[in-house]
Amino acid sequence: MIETVVESIRVSLVTQHRVVILKEVDGERHLPIWIGSYEAEAIAMELQGVTASRPLPYDLMRTIIDDMGGAVERIAVTDLSDDVFYARIVLRQNGREVEIDSRPSDAIALAVRSRVPILVDDSVMEKAGVMLSADDDEDGEAATHPELERAEPVDEEQLSVFRDFINSLDLDDFERKSGN
Repeated sequence: MIETVVESIRVSLVTQHRVVILKEVDGERHLPIWIGSYEAEAIAMELQGVTASRPLPYDLMRTIIDDMGGAVERIAVTDLSDDVFYARIVLRQNGREVEIDSRPSDAIALAVRSRVPILVDDSVMEKAGVMLSADDDEDGEAATHPELERAEPVDEEQLSVFRDFINSLDLDDFERKSGN
């Protein structure tokens, strides 16, 4: 398993689709996972330190787990099949480990609230991990539309749709709010 962190949440200006970008802690690969707008907002709120006026489902989940004597240990993105990511939430309760099937977006939203590791199976990172590189502009800031490279050689035609999507994303608003 590869430990990752949420590097950013990006929004396509054209389609308004959201993608969470996980970055491996001890490397340069990134794992983009498309998520819903509600889940993206829940993750972004926690990363920015914004508290909802009423508990979100992920806050409620954490409270229930805590009140029942459990603890979220970690989450893991475990599989990628037919372009669908799969995840597991790993809990510890009364000395036993419990794994719960989850969508990655829900697991990540819970992980950032519980401040636990976000792990990615090696095979998932091999299949879908990418290298995001950005050339510096005159001010030394990263370009807003990073070039997309595969961590391993791949047919350029296969990446064209994904590259177009990544290049249409805008991070400026998220970066301003998060102080990056």
